[in-house]
Amino acid sequence: MKKPPSHEPDEELSVTPPKKWAAGVPAVTHALEYSLEETSVRRTGTTLLTMNQVGGIDCPGCAWADPSPGHRHLNEYCENGAKHINDEATTRRVTADFFRRHSVSELGQRSDLWLNQQGRLTEPMVKRDGSDHYEPISWHDALGLLAGELKALDSPDEAVFYTSGRVSNEAAFLLQLFARVFGTNNLPDCSNMCHESSGFALHETLGTGKGSVSLEDIHHADLIFLVGQNPGTNHPRQLSALEEAKGNGARVIAVNTLPEAGLLRFKNPQKARGVVGNGVQIADRFLHIRSGGDLALFQGLNRLLLEAEDARPGTVLDHEFIMSNTSGFEEFARHARTVAWEDILTATDLTREEIEAVRDEVLRSKRVIVCWAMGVTQQKHGVPTVREIVNFLLLRGNLGKAGAGTCPVRGHSNVQGDRTMGIWEQMPDSFLDRLEREFGFQPPRAHGLDSVNSIKAMHEGRVKVFLGVAGNFVRAAPDSAFTEDAMRRCGFTAHISTKLNRSHTVCGRTALILPTLGRTELDTQATGEQFVTVENSMSEVHTSYGRLKPASKLLLSEVAILARLAVRTLDGRGGIPWEQFEADYGAIRDRISNVVPGLHQFNRRVVRPGGIRLPNPVNEGIYPTPVGKALFSCNAWEMSSAPEGHLLLQTLRSHDQWNTIPYTENDRYRGIHGSRRVVMVNPDDMDRLGLAEGQRVDLVSVWADDVLRRAEDFKVVSYPTSAGCAAAYYPETNVLLPLDSVAATSNQPTAKGIVVRLEPTV
Repeated sequence: MKKPPSHEPDEELSVTPPKKWAAGVPAVTHALEYSLEETSVRRTGTTLLTMNQVGGIDCPGCAWADPSPGHRHLNEYCENGAKHINDEATTRRVTADFFRRHSVSELGQRSDLWLNQQGRLTEPMVKRDGSDHYEPISWHDALGLLAGELKALDSPDEAVFYTSGRVSNEAAFLLQLFARVFGTNNLPDCSNMCHESSGFALHETLGTGKGSVSLEDIHHADLIFLVGQNPGTNHPRQLSALEEAKGNGARVIAVNTLPEAGLLRFKNPQKARGVVGNGVQIADRFLHIRSGGDLALFQGLNRLLLEAEDARPGTVLDHEFIMSNTSGFEEFARHARTVAWEDILTATDLTREEIEAVRDEVLRSKRVIVCWAMGVTQQKHGVPTVREIVNFLLLRGNLGKAGAGTCPVRGHSNVQGDRTMGIWEQMPDSFLDRLEREFGFQPPRAHGLDSVNSIKAMHEGRVKVFLGVAGNFVRAAPDSAFTEDAMRRCGFTAHISTKLNRSHTVCGRTALILPTLGRTELDTQATGEQFVTVENSMSEVHTSYGRLKPASKLLLSEVAILARLAVRTLDGRGGIPWEQFEADYGAIRDRISNVVPGLHQFNRRVVRPGGIRLPNPVNEGIYPTPVGKALFSCNAWEMSSAPEGHLLLQTLRSHDQWNTIPYTENDRYRGIHGSRRVVMVNPDDMDRLGLAEGQRVDLVSVWADDVLRRAEDFKVVSYPTSAGCAAAYYPETNVLLPLDSVAATSNQPTAKGIVVRLEPTV
């Protein structure tokens, strides 16, 4: 068993120029170095050679789609995927002796990196009321304790059931079924904090909350926008798809506040030109946009397209598509012409010439795709921004045809599958009706609590029990001090987890750690070896088979934990065969077939190479909106701004990080090494604010409630961020984001627009 570091990382900050290309041989080297630090050569070979292959392990990292069977590389993974899968496959172990040596208070002082480095959890643990240590507990007693707490609640709505995108479709379906039979729709998930704005905007305009494109569409587009995303770090396999698109003649426009390496050039390590050559230039145009300016950019483009149609009637807009498939065009067009160029240029910090050059690219392109990620959705006006992107695509008929459409890029493996399976506090009545018919109970209809409202309810004492299935809720959530206080006010918290994280140290008066199998591990139940399924960003559902021996004989699968908890809590209510579900995951998929449209004959179809692509009505020319057509929208906005002496801060991930967990203190592509407590500031802003390279500062956020939110002891790094803007890593800076700073409509935290001042430390 490999040993974790005996102390916290303690390196000095060093800064080198940002990289101008991504991947290449260094990516392979770093992936192997990290993997072999975590586990053996044999286990590394097993994980990497089966990863994202038919019949293999689906990458637990991002949700980018796999090439079709027969077109996959032998090494169909990226640097970060290799790190993540072997981070899970680590041979380091956290045992009962570890918890005897380390109190909860002590662990609460450790870094996210250190906690993760300790390894896999191996047996159920309980922290009893009044104790500062976790101690072993049997599975029978642990689930009995949790079931007893749930049954003792005055209302089912006093419990919250949270999940992240790591769980399988089968586990997600059981979780939502259990919660609804129990009597609540309190099913917050990580989508509430990453792509909720996408879902709301797409539902409003197109009638479905998912993207419409496939990997083949990416390959054959004429023009691809990458808006508010960093594929080189957050979904590196997208670069391979963009490389193929470029080979087919596509043009790419990157819209970002930072010149990320992956947006500039890609050296594919599986091709000779990526090893010894210069690779492929990704972005033909880079729009160095001001934070929060994306809505204004697309409004400017839409106005220019309308004016181009005025100048050359019948040659710019797709009038046949607009007439047949859309509603609200005239009102939209009148509004679009009123948006002032002065406001557009101020909000974007671009020139009109730059935006007109993009318009010319659009006019030369018959098939256009817009990809976006959290740089868009985590803005105050994230929902109207996505609606304006839809307006842009509707104008020239870039929906429902090959090589065109919407592409919200999810950053977590099965986050989209969770929603398909019913993990949402606002599932529509149509889903609940099917659930009622299939299982013979009446699901609650009142909307439940999302992530932000769950935190408020815990803080107010309205929620007393929190169950987290995967994820690291307290580090993913905003307003860290408030969130942690809310969690500690719960009477009981429980986490189904593979590895130690800060959420285990910020707990209720009584707390459980319920260790579970990882996706890499063999899952054997009463009927034999099981597989699970996941859904990627492009609505493809496919299998994942574990390959490794479990980290401990005491681990249970997520399905087994949830099924057993349901038996102990519900006392036979509803007559649902939970024991059968645990014994045979195929029995779960049979019931999913009857509830989820598009997954009929689930068991038979999903085992085919490539799995199942769920239908998207948009691609059939069907728009399930109230009027049966795609809806143009008129989108007002307030310009993001910071008072004199302040900056707009966005939080982001480093390259060596997966979600809330950093793997090292480095951010190789941005040239930052040895520390994560840095704030990246435009050189002109440094001069204006009187700041020096390497100067120590505290980050202090400004919000209407006048609460002092401070992230202490950061070093200033000169970096080509947008003027007036800054960037720093999360979760370290989540403390700065007020819980009430959320996107309109979606209630998603706005981590891409925090007003801060930088206070020099003495």
